[in-house]
Amino acid sequence: MAKTEQNWIWTDKKRTLFGLPISFTRYILTEKKFITRKGFLSITEDELELYRVIDKSLKLPIGQRIFGCGTVIINCRDADTPVKEVTSIKDPRGFMEVLEKHVDIQRDKYRTRGRDMIAPDRMECDHDDED
Repeated sequence: MAKTEQNWIWTDKKRTLFGLPISFTRYILTEKKFITRKGFLSITEDELELYRVIDKSLKLPIGQRIFGCGTVIINCRDADTPVKEVTSIKDPRGFMEVLEKHVDIQRDKYRTRGRDMIAPDRMECDHDDED
């Protein structure tokens, strides 16, 4: 586990009462993946490849803003979790900047820049049976 922790770029816990990290949900950003780890005794992890991220948005409800927190919503091309909510984290705008930087790096690496945003061309089939 120590080897994994060295590759972490950013990490935070879901904040609950008064913006304190009293939660068993941890968010981890590595060079290639965004990981959500939930649980105490039984741990579940969900991974998202960064090059699959399509869009992100920021939600700043008053209850979170009071304590300097916010929620980042990530839309991606992932089969099991097409929308990922990074709920109630400190400095959400800073996280979005770090995420965008690493998403761009991974898109360049996998040469997927732009393909996520373009819908496939529709193939129109005209079958005119005129003899």
